[in-house]
Amino acid sequence: MTPFHSRTLVRPALAAAMLLMGGSAAAADTCGGAPRLVVSTPPGFCAGIIGQGFKFARGVQPMADGSVLVVDLGGWQPNQGSVWLLKPGAAGFQKTLLMKKLDRPNGIVLGPDGLVYVGAIKRIFRFDPRDPEGTVKDVIGGNSGTPALPGLGRHPLTAMRFDAKGDLYVNVGSGSDHCEGKDGKAPDAGKPCLEASGANALGALRKYRMQWPAGTVKSWEVHATGLRNSMALAVHPGTQALWQGENSRDALQAAMKGLKNDNDLPHDELNLIEAKGNYGWPYCYDNNVASPEYPDAKCGAYRAPLRLLPAHAAPLGMTFYTADMFPAQYKNSLIIGYHGYRANGRRLVALLPDAQGAPLGKMIELISDWGPKPKQLPGAPVDVKQGPDGAIYLVEDHSGRVVRLQYASPAPAPRK
Repeated sequence: MTPFHSRTLVRPALAAAMLLMGGSAAAADTCGGAPRLVVSTPPGFCAGIIGQGFKFARGVQPMADGSVLVVDLGGWQPNQGSVWLLKPGAAGFQKTLLMKKLDRPNGIVLGPDGLVYVGAIKRIFRFDPRDPEGTVKDVIGGNSGTPALPGLGRHPLTAMRFDAKGDLYVNVGSGSDHCEGKDGKAPDAGKPCLEASGANALGALRKYRMQWPAGTVKSWEVHATGLRNSMALAVHPGTQALWQGENSRDALQAAMKGLKNDNDLPHDELNLIEAKGNYGWPYCYDNNVASPEYPDAKCGAYRAPLRLLPAHAAPLGMTFYTADMFPAQYKNSLIIGYHGYRANGRRLVALLPDAQGAPLGKMIELISDWGPKPKQLPGAPVDVKQGPDGAIYLVEDHSGRVVRLQYASPAPAPRK
């Protein structure tokens, strides 16, 4: 038997301190009750993993009841996609499959009718997540009576946004990188890029005028052209203007002598979309510089971007922040996910508003240092949405996670 005087005693104050230290360690490993994502964030922010195990998470839609819908592309083969429900509970978010065998679904948005709209290859459909039957109704393509989306070539995925009037803007990505043919060559100098023009132009945004409360298409038109791939779209909360994050071309060095690589050219772009505007693809890049394949292009005739983004950052999702959880400087900022696998990607950034309220002010990194780490794969953010709780929800398709970025409190002041 151990003598009394040699036993280890834990005094009450020390026990309380040890318990507090254990609680602090546990808190350091979580964010809002979810496992903490090991990344860099500004003081007071943290990122938590609320869902994982998806094959190719591409779309996210937070719901009013605290649940989160997730679109999983499934891969690049047809009919492997799915839609999932993440429902909060005592043990975290529970994952439920809602539908499967979808053809490469990507975009997801809430409609003015409160129903959920999903963009797949060649079609957009809607459903009510409260419907136990899971009834789906085609809105564009499928059985809707409205012609199918092109869904062709290099950029077939569907992204979309509703405006304040309830009309729907839909990305129609280019079928090529810079209008090259099967042989990899661009059209001869002076000849137009056929895929970039006409009633069924690729590299364009379409506007679908909707009829409510039926939620059917009344008419549609090509709204803007010269946009290689408009995966990131957002409507400004004040002006209601549509903003677009452009994924610019690749392989510029192959046609530009003296350029060793395309790591820094061309820049991706932030464009303010105007009806019937042509934004220059494939003829021009950056601030209306003629592409080497089109040296005689009259770039002054095209709309220039209002902001150049980092080269190959690959903006695939963005939203304007209108909630009150984040510090006041973030109000009406544009939050963008940079999906790119190169140096400028793997980040979530906020573009603060300028004096006129446009997202042309300072850029702040909200999530960075998202490369590979022990026990954590690198991130590649895609869709970005604001939740009813004021947090930002995003999905990333490199490791199939759903992430919630929240602001808890200011960082404590350093001791003097």
